[in-house]
Amino acid sequence: MTYTIRGNVLIWRMLVLSSALFCLLLISCSRQTVYPPAPQSGTDVVIEVAALQPEVPKFYTYFYQGKNISFFLLKIQDKVLAFLDACASCHPHKQGFRYENGCVSCRYCAMQFSVAKLEQGIGGCYPIKLEGRLENGQFRIPVKSLEAAADKF
Repeated sequence: MTYTIRGNVLIWRMLVLSSALFCLLLISCSRQTVYPPAPQSGTDVVIEVAALQPEVPKFYTYFYQGKNISFFLLKIQDKVLAFLDACASCHPHKQGFRYENGCVSCRYCAMQFSVAKLEQGIGGCYPIKLEGRLENGQFRIPVKSLEAAADKF
């Protein structure tokens, strides 16, 4: 077999380009989304309920021991609900959820859930519920609850 310099250069360029694309794909698929920092007051993360749009999740990230613990809040009728940006099934992949057209979807397995029905969801790929309380127009989540969930991130 005879090889030409031109053929070798073309093969080399294709190899380099495909390796770069593969590395870019790995990096982009494994990166955890980071949201605005969660406002904190004392031992609680405190979110103003007036800042929440009805049935549209608002995402935040709490930083703890080098981990990005992301969560979201939902205002549904007269309730405010909080969930980790992780599920029991897919949390090892650190992809979280995205919101689109009234639903949250797992970024890893693509399971989709109506935001209006998240409160009833348990286990599997449903977002993990976070405890919190309404107080004077604010939704308060104990920091210790977020820190206890660090193993999901």
